[in-house]
Amino acid sequence: MNSSGGSGENINLYDILIKGKRLTLNERLTSFSNIYKESNDTQHNFYSRQVISSADRQVEVIDPLTNKPKKMLMFGSNNYLGLANHPHVCEMVHKTIDRYGAGIGGPPLLNGYTSLIRKLEERLSFLKHAEDTLLFSSGYSTNLGLISGLVNFNDIVFFDEYSHASFCDGIKLGKVKKSTFHHNNIDELTTLLEEKSKVLRGDTFVGVEGVYSMDGDLAPLDVIVPLCRRNKATLIVDDAHGTGVMGSNGSGTSEYFGKSKEIDINMGTFSKVFAMTGGFISASKPAINYLRFFARSYMFSASLPPVVVAAVLAGLDVIEKEPERRQMLFNNVKYAAESLRRFGFVTEPKAGIITLRVPENMNIREAANHFHHAGIFLNAIEYPAVPVNEQRFRISMMATHTKDDINKLIECVEETWSKFILHPI
Repeated sequence: MNSSGGSGENINLYDILIKGKRLTLNERLTSFSNIYKESNDTQHNFYSRQVISSADRQVEVIDPLTNKPKKMLMFGSNNYLGLANHPHVCEMVHKTIDRYGAGIGGPPLLNGYTSLIRKLEERLSFLKHAEDTLLFSSGYSTNLGLISGLVNFNDIVFFDEYSHASFCDGIKLGKVKKSTFHHNNIDELTTLLEEKSKVLRGDTFVGVEGVYSMDGDLAPLDVIVPLCRRNKATLIVDDAHGTGVMGSNGSGTSEYFGKSKEIDINMGTFSKVFAMTGGFISASKPAINYLRFFARSYMFSASLPPVVVAAVLAGLDVIEKEPERRQMLFNNVKYAAESLRRFGFVTEPKAGIITLRVPENMNIREAANHFHHAGIFLNAIEYPAVPVNEQRFRISMMATHTKDDINKLIECVEETWSKFILHPI
């Protein structure tokens, strides 16, 4: 949403949310419905595009403008290594359906704990250099259960301001003490740890992300790990976008920094590199056993279906046996970055995410419309998700992208910047 122009170009959802606290349900629904309709009428709504093909470097979607199928190059998926339709993954899913069926119909503490689940817990524990692992039905419920189940009212959590919404909601659910620090500001985190821990009765936790989803930059774990050790703080690393991608063996961001065995609690999801759904926590055996009974989003959720668990297990096979896929991914990131750098990165690409800062005199919705028409599927991060002057386009690279795909992306970015800003690059 752009900061200039008429109401259609400056829809302020944040104001509506704030005012919504004083509005009735009907008033809130009516207000949002008018905004949603205006967005559709002006052909600026590219959320929830229907994908009607397999998740690959090229997908087919139902064009919301024509209601007809449209082929697009996919630069908006977290399917970083192309595991979504890898032959080995698909084969294992078919075999699992034949043996176990499609679902379970129960929570893990009752009838929902299968031999496949235990096998995956063991494989992930090995990958993350941890004693044990716990599986959740989604990445969101993983963070929700982790924080609300492990931290109590005597403790305090210091966390990066760019932490995922699920982490923040876990803190809200647990009603625990908290304090944010500016993104990757180690000096501020140091001050918080040294000052607050002296008067705190309970435990201290620090929450960061290995790879931050908004911009793709990394938490400096080489500095944060020893800092937490000195201050006796428990470090939680949300490595959703780093697992399977970062490190020489795909263990994650901690391996990238040479700290694989020094992370207290590793959190990850199956919705990124594995292109499935679900999440996990890898930690000490006492911590995992405790969370099995105190993480409410684990206790009271149905277990992951066998087909999902099998797909993740098969994905781990591919990560171990085809390390060249990670190299292909980083080669593609490097190739794209060399040409896109002049358009203005939010941060230098370090993982599978490239973010282009939208110039303040560009209408992000018109630009997003242009990308769509050109057959380039990427994600527009608009206000109020970020401040108006920090809107960006987020590009997710995959190992399966070809140079021709990337060249088409680069050409489209050049066209978009030339057409929709006052001073073309």
